[in-house]
Amino acid sequence: MTKIHNLGFPRIGAKRELKFGLEAYWKGQSGRDELKALGARLRARHWADQQALDLVPVGDFSFYDQVLDMSFTLGNLPRRVRDFHGDPLDNYFRVARGRSAESAEAHAQCCGGVAAGEMTKWFDTNYHFIVPEFDAATSFSLDASRLLEQLAEARAQGVKAKPVIVGPVTYLALGKVKDESDKLALLPKLLPVYAELLRTLAGEGVEWVQIDEPILVTELEAGWDQAFQTAYAALSGNGVKLLLATYFGQLKENLPLVAGLPVQGVHLDAINARDEVAALVERQPEEVAELLRGWLADRRS
Repeated sequence: MTKIHNLGFPRIGAKRELKFGLEAYWKGQSGRDELKALGARLRARHWADQQALDLVPVGDFSFYDQVLDMSFTLGNLPRRVRDFHGDPLDNYFRVARGRSAESAEAHAQCCGGVAAGEMTKWFDTNYHFIVPEFDAATSFSLDASRLLEQLAEARAQGVKAKPVIVGPVTYLALGKVKDESDKLALLPKLLPVYAELLRTLAGEGVEWVQIDEPILVTELEAGWDQAFQTAYAALSGNGVKLLLATYFGQLKENLPLVAGLPVQGVHLDAINARDEVAALVERQPEEVAELLRGWLADRRS
């Protein structure tokens, strides 16, 4: 049976409400509770706009950047902000901007400014993300509060929720080491936290989780193909169905790798990778491939 979903929904608001709300908060012209309430209103409105979908993305909303959100979910905070004792949202903005709000009270709570996180472009878009920071001593610990809060909001609204997260291999690949260590050496530390997150979502009754791995549309360096095999062997069987999502290009030489991963669904960029859809179908088990061939034939007729 065909299911209709989307990868995510624009979060800024039809009238750019999030942009103006953030600017007002950072200038000290509005309060933290007001900003959080604005985020909740935007999420509720956008979920309502997507109610006809079979699976609605949850966790795609961000006050700044989805990669930074994932860093906080994984407990991977730069050392310079780890001793913060105020509101987590202010610490979040400190990583993003070097500071949070500009009111005297917020400035005092935020212990002064720190070095902002490095920004770089998200693949071939004009969107910029905060680059994760690693070193040999990096450790990870789960903080699923943001995602669980949004999941509870969505369910209260009757939304058929599909949590969306950045995948572990893409997360590591996009990060930067601050010493001479190897990022791939962190994978055994990272995967148990991802598995714990999936089990936590399963415990909340989640059926599907979308895991974004856009690094698969790039030429992988030596060892990173094995990292995908290791990662998804560890992530399968944690109580949820995995929808592996790629976009921004073609899989090319990575198509056999993706076809062999133990996931229950794959999302391809069917615009840039149109010819790869049939090729991926042919690599599925025969009973699955036959169903998909029929679906493709119906779409073409």
